[in-house]
Amino acid sequence: MTAMSPANVRPIPRLRVVFDTGAALGPGKADLLQGIVETGSIAAAGRKLGMSYRRAWSLVDELNHLFREPLVLAEKGGSRGGGARLTETGEAVLAHYRNMEDIAGRSMRRDLDALGALARKTGRKR
Repeated sequence: MTAMSPANVRPIPRLRVVFDTGAALGPGKADLLQGIVETGSIAAAGRKLGMSYRRAWSLVDELNHLFREPLVLAEKGGSRGGGARLTETGEAVLAHYRNMEDIAGRSMRRDLDALGALARKTGRKR
């Protein structure tokens, strides 16, 4: 096994959960949920991730229809400015997803380190 050195690339696993309906929960949607927690806004969370307002709302709509209960509740603007928050179900989905990411990363660490040692430092980004 090759140890990680400063010259090695560090691969990062990206988890995507695909449901038998064809719908998926992956890193983009999870990061959007996390952004809503941090900003209290769907639009601000989307901007933080480089998403358009429309794209962020579309992903929230997909998530809200994927589960039995909505994951995100949004309040329209007005004198208080509106906002968004995760429901209990949304918090649970995000927590389960982050836990699966952590478990997957830890279980693959040796192989990820080996891939990093074999990769070119200047590989093309997607």
